[in-house]
Amino acid sequence: MLDSSAGRAVGETPPVVSKSVSKRRQGVSDRAIAWLFVAPSIFLLLAVNIFPLIWTVRLSFTNFRVNRPNAEVQFVGLKNYISVLTDGDIWQTMQATAHFLIWTIVLQVLIGFALAYLINKKFRGNDLWTTIIVLPMMLSPAVVGNFWTFLYQPQIGLFNYAVGYLTGTDPSAFSMIGDVSLAPWAIVIVDTWMWTPFVMLICLAGLRSIPSSIYEAAECDRASKWRQFWTITIPMVLPFLMLAVLFRGIENFKMFDLVVQLTGGGPGSITELTSINLKREAFEKWRTGYASAYAVILFVTVFGLASIYVKALNKVKQR
Repeated sequence: MLDSSAGRAVGETPPVVSKSVSKRRQGVSDRAIAWLFVAPSIFLLLAVNIFPLIWTVRLSFTNFRVNRPNAEVQFVGLKNYISVLTDGDIWQTMQATAHFLIWTIVLQVLIGFALAYLINKKFRGNDLWTTIIVLPMMLSPAVVGNFWTFLYQPQIGLFNYAVGYLTGTDPSAFSMIGDVSLAPWAIVIVDTWMWTPFVMLICLAGLRSIPSSIYEAAECDRASKWRQFWTITIPMVLPFLMLAVLFRGIENFKMFDLVVQLTGGGPGSITELTSINLKREAFEKWRTGYASAYAVILFVTVFGLASIYVKALNKVKQR
């Protein structure tokens, strides 16, 4: 009797009431929980990235100087941008940055791909050599800069002795970080030594993603190793190579700590990259509005070039 009464009561309960009761029992919805977890990340993103960017754009249109907080701030329009784009010293730092950027990318891609191609061939001690090659990229750039400063010393540096042993020249006859013609190549060598393993790992991932069945089919068609390399290996690894170029290009465009520890932008200003020049304008000359315009121009340049490059990368991946 009681069971039948309970059954009728359950059957007569409206579905809307049962849904509301279940919702109350569930408490917070899944969407609310998702927003609860995502909200701190969004807040940090706005606080750390978006707000400083907006504030920098605002300051770029003023004559604000951070060492004169009580001075009257005036709106100067595009004056700072025009001054940056017509400054000969800035264009010189752009040339130094372009030299550093181009040569480091070329050397890192060539050497990194060659190392990846060799390591991809299974041989005894493969894992050990991979670990040894990857060690430089695990170090701090500041530590690497100080380390190579000693290696470049003319009297006690091992680099000069190695060059002297191979070429027969006097090790103390040249200084890599003290000579105007050699200093740009000194920072290129150090950055290549440090970050070539990064490019190697990306290329190695690309090589190991190629199915072995493709090479087996090519061998059945009597394709030579050279033919397989140019028609199979290079096209299928090309997206990985382009991705490595994108990563290293962005990182080297804003390179700062390694060069500061190694040469400090010298001798003179021959190795003064845009990041070092921007720091001096902002925190040594205290031209905050001018430095803000400088930073905005660099950001737009990097963002524009990266966007164009990503579109080209997507087209290569879709082939």
